[in-house]
Amino acid sequence: MQYWTNILSNYPYILAAMMIVIGLYILIFEQNLIKKVIGMNIMQGGIILFFVLIAKIKGGVSPVYNPNLEETFSNPIPHVLMLTAIVVGIAVSAVAFSLIYIIYKRYGTINEVELAMINKRDDNDHLLLDWDTNEGEK
Repeated sequence: MQYWTNILSNYPYILAAMMIVIGLYILIFEQNLIKKVIGMNIMQGGIILFFVLIAKIKGGVSPVYNPNLEETFSNPIPHVLMLTAIVVGIAVSAVAFSLIYIIYKRYGTINEVELAMINKRDDNDHLLLDWDTNEGEK
């Protein structure tokens, strides 16, 4: 019984670990670029949750100076860093989605495997075209 009590008392950490693992799984195994960005956001959310959890101290108060208090203070630095990480994550997601839109407009797909095949085919076509034009000029 004590075992399950310990596990359930740490459920926020378990949730953060599950979010990180789910996001990493999506990043590795999905071929759709939009799903990869969503997986990156899930993983980032888990990391942010973990950092916020480890920064909070039970019984800690806000770090506002008061000479009459002999309290334990919570560290505000991880919270501030995670706010910055949220803003950077939103910006990265916006840029990634705009690049995915441009890729879709140009190639007609957002599947990673199909894009690799198109890229390989395009690379070979450019080599042949460059070879043919150089031959014709000489």
